Amino acid sequence: MRRVVPALLALALAATACGSGEPAAEAKTLTVFAAASLTESFGTLGKRFEAQNSGVSVKFSFEGSSALVQKLTQGAKADVFASADQANMDKAAKGEALDGQPSVFATNRLAIAVGKGNPKGIKGLADLAKDGLTVVVCAPQVPCGSAAKKVQQSSGVTLKPASEEQDVKSVLAKVQSGDADAGLVYVTDATSAAEKVDKVDFPEAAGAINEYPIAVVKDAPQAQLAGLFRDFVLGEEGKKELAKVGFGTP
Repeated sequence: MRRVVPALLALALAATACGSGEPAAEAKTLTVFAAASLTESFGTLGKRFEAQNSGVSVKFSFEGSSALVQKLTQGAKADVFASADQANMDKAAKGEALDGQPSVFATNRLAIAVGKGNPKGIKGLADLAKDGLTVVVCAPQVPCGSAAKKVQQSSGVTLKPASEEQDVKSVLAKVQSGDADAGLVYVTDATSAAEKVDKVDFPEAAGAINEYPIAVVKDAPQAQLAGLFRDFVLGEEGKKELAKVGFGTP
């Protein structure tokens, strides 16, 4: 009997402890489709959002905005879409892939990414048209490619790229690996990769500023969380994190 009583008491205490605690939060996954240029900043914001929302896991799909729109309009399931330009967000809206109006949360502009130490001595956009340079840009349907096209048209500088990539990170990767001497990327991408590339600013970039809109996806599996994440990005914490890598405010 002396052995049984302590055992029963221990079980009772354990049951009381379990019963008095808060119920465990239901595990939920928030799926975010975001432009490749948001990889670093949204990665950090995603971790903070998880820390502030118990049981929530944020799953990102980072690609070129045009590729993400195609997936959404073909029925891919996601909760939030953040585009690197308004044109692709408009395509998503036209394809009835959005729930409500998008909100612009940041701006971005182009810069030239070059190897560390700028071995080719590139000083501006016009230098990219010189013979003997291997230059890469984004494809025209990708926001960074559309911006590159605009600056060429406004400046009169015509580039002959060795390749046109499907997202800005692929352009950056070719510069980092040495497969390209220079690439037109966003200021934010060159800043995030400052240990591997150097950044050359050029004034013509001011003529092609990209606005970044964010929206909740239609029939989002986690619609309430999607709205919270959108507001989180639009809020002060989101603005501060985006500003760290060079995003501008709308």
